[in-house]
Amino acid sequence: MTGLRWASAVLAAAVVPCAVAAASAAVDQSPEAARRIEVTIETHGGPRVFRVELARTSAEQERGLMFRTEIPADGGMIFAPYPPEGAPREASFWMVNTPSALDILFIRKDGTIAKIAANAAPFSDDRLLSGEPVAAVLEINGGRAEALGIAVGDKVSWKKRK
Repeated sequence: MTGLRWASAVLAAAVVPCAVAAASAAVDQSPEAARRIEVTIETHGGPRVFRVELARTSAEQERGLMFRTEIPADGGMIFAPYPPEGAPREASFWMVNTPSALDILFIRKDGTIAKIAANAAPFSDDRLLSGEPVAAVLEINGGRAEALGIAVGDKVSWKKRK
């Protein structure tokens, strides 16, 4: 019995650290974490910084933040370039399958905010239009734009990925 207990203890000691290391690696190397970029919005009250996921492909942009129930306070998603191919164009977004209220910031080619669709209602199929051609779209938690003093005309910047 002593040998069996010793073997069990050794096995448990080996398995637990491996499981913890595997879980840590999975968190650190998730596709979302690998595609996070820093986005800065220059407001009258100072810079506001977000760490958001980058949606570059048509498939990533079509899915957006659908089905997400937890978005960090400084998180969200940037659709850049928008559209993924071709020249900037008017954007049309909706909240189908999106359980979290979002602020949707439509960004011109010069980096300024053209329009903010504030507190877009979860699960709504209403179309939210940019009203003019845009080169990027930023989605953040609903109400954050107002709370942080983010307004139309503010400048948005991020490091472009190749």
